[in-house]
Amino acid sequence: MQIPIIDFQPFTEGDSATRQAVAQQIYQACHEIGFMYLKNPGISPQQIEALFNQSKFFFNLPLEVKQQLAWSDKVSNRGYVGVERERLDPDKPGDLKEAFNVGKEVKSYDVAPGMIVNKWLPDQEDFQSDVLAFWDTCCQVTEQVLQAFAIALQVPEDFFATKHDQQNHTLRLLHYPPIAKLPKLGQVRAGAHSDYGSITLLFQDQIGGLEVQTKDSEWILAPAIPDTVVVNTGDLMQRWTNHVFCSTKHRVMIPTDERIERSRYSVAFFCHPNHDAEIACLPCCSLENPAIYPPISAGDHLLSRLQATY
Repeated sequence: MQIPIIDFQPFTEGDSATRQAVAQQIYQACHEIGFMYLKNPGISPQQIEALFNQSKFFFNLPLEVKQQLAWSDKVSNRGYVGVERERLDPDKPGDLKEAFNVGKEVKSYDVAPGMIVNKWLPDQEDFQSDVLAFWDTCCQVTEQVLQAFAIALQVPEDFFATKHDQQNHTLRLLHYPPIAKLPKLGQVRAGAHSDYGSITLLFQDQIGGLEVQTKDSEWILAPAIPDTVVVNTGDLMQRWTNHVFCSTKHRVMIPTDERIERSRYSVAFFCHPNHDAEIACLPCCSLENPAIYPPISAGDHLLSRLQATY
């Protein structure tokens, strides 16, 4: 089993028949392994490079500065997350990574008491601008991918997009520091896990370490491929499609060569439905394929997963 590479440009620029053909390739990938590489996703290499440079700038700041933006509550999913605070595999020690989470930006004049807002350092306008511009671009890409999902599953083309129009997504900058001391037993850079939401876009550097688990429980490498973005389906999409699309476990391992002394950087965009969206198995269920799950709100699902992880 290999992760397929799918050219997405014919979907965004082609006619109906071409879009249908690409959607069928995506269906096959999501059904068989839940991962794919999208070539020509509509994000320029220059924008990706700019964001990675900003990520390096942020994580190189002193810890006490980053801690000013620490995610300290249970629900916002915004701000800085320190090394070992997150444990994606609950049976293993904390992950050897740090992160910075951003959601939809709220204009200062729209902020109301109790509203969840992003956390920013003062006098870092370029950082904020590049991060938010990338967030906007990822929103556009995921909306097109969701359209492809709808075509592949033979539901109205806007079926998924309308249930994501509140943009409850999270952009996460990730840094895996060099390993300076012997890790704890079973500790890795990111423990084996599946993602929580609908789909994830993942951008990674050349250091490597990402592995994906196949249906045969084999771990295969998912290295960075130039001019592509890794796309995978999450738990809610698996639930929504009654396991027609699969949510696959993946992890980031510690290198066994000289790369152990180098930082690894990646960026993940987690696409999540509106919090009040009801996730109920699609009509692809039948007497032969009955619904596996009862309906659930997307917000309740996300909250339970976050509280279990941190």
